[in-house]
Amino acid sequence: MSPAGPSRPVPGSSSSATPGAPDRVLPARRGADLPTSAPRVGAVRRRDRRGRGLRGPVLPMSTPGYRTRAERFDDLVLDAVEDLERRWARQLDGVEFAVEDVPPSDPAPWESGGVPLGRYFPADTGLPHRIVVYRRPVEARAHDAADLPDLVRDVVVEQVAHLLGRSPEDVDPGYDEGH
Repeated sequence: MSPAGPSRPVPGSSSSATPGAPDRVLPARRGADLPTSAPRVGAVRRRDRRGRGLRGPVLPMSTPGYRTRAERFDDLVLDAVEDLERRWARQLDGVEFAVEDVPPSDPAPWESGGVPLGRYFPADTGLPHRIVVYRRPVEARAHDAADLPDLVRDVVVEQVAHLLGRSPEDVDPGYDEGH
């Protein structure tokens, strides 16, 4: 150990005096992330090779802005489904809910004009009932960010009403046809 503290060998150096011993020793860096008793094995890179700093996330994971728009939309759909499952748990048992970015380019035979915001697919051989909400058309239809949760809830309620063979007002008394 040198008077300056623990030391570490320079990588790639060789010694002519003793086999395996370094010919030049640098003092180890001390920091909050290193225990003071152990010598440092490898250097931590603080910057990239061009000196600009390491690339990383702009926002920390703990902030709400870290989540993508698609992840936030998925949460809105899950919130709407949870609200409906409280009232219709037995009828919605086994129903799959999904989110896709855009609807397929070929419309269903019963759809005439316009872009669908969601679809109900009846159970098929080996497949359960499925309700799909299309993210991009719903986001485009929403007037602002405050309108989006209401619109998502209304689309999910309409599709669940189609599944149950009831009117949307029966499925959710807070349903708003104004969208």
